[in-house]
Amino acid sequence: MKFRLATAILALTACAAFAESHGGDNPMVGGAPMFADKNIVENAVNSADHTTLVAAVQAAGLVETLQGAGPFTVFAPTNDAFAKLPAGTVETLLKPENKETLTKILTCHVVGKAVMAEALNKMIADDGGKHPVPTLGGCTLQASYEGDMIKLTDENGNVATVTIADVKQSNGVIHVIDTVMLPKS
Repeated sequence: MKFRLATAILALTACAAFAESHGGDNPMVGGAPMFADKNIVENAVNSADHTTLVAAVQAAGLVETLQGAGPFTVFAPTNDAFAKLPAGTVETLLKPENKETLTKILTCHVVGKAVMAEALNKMIADDGGKHPVPTLGGCTLQASYEGDMIKLTDENGNVATVTIADVKQSNGVIHVIDTVMLPKS
């Protein structure tokens, strides 16, 4: 009995030490630890809240890009964010013939540098409450904040809230958002 208890304590301690060494102070996302020494794709595939995003990244052929050196900031919509789109939209976008449109939408969530929330908040304040965020997809998101929450507005007026900020990756940072950002229609 003492041996089992000691073994269980040792195993828990080892797991905690592993998580600490890999995840640092990163928040959990989608029920999974996010490891600062793994890239954006390696972490995203473990999040139960981002299965639609991962499927979309695969369908668009962006896996290799988002595994690249970066740095990138990814505003990562959750499954619930994709579910807010009109019925059938996600299924249509995942079809091979819509790869170009899907790629445009996804790259409108990616910035070509790592931007932590504190830095973005400072840019918003320095710009009088709203800061333009140009994306790799050619979209410009408008960042603002409401209380202590960062908000992003796309070119169509859709507003997303950053629900989990500063998820550090080996090639950048992820900020989880609750709405899909869309290119100008």
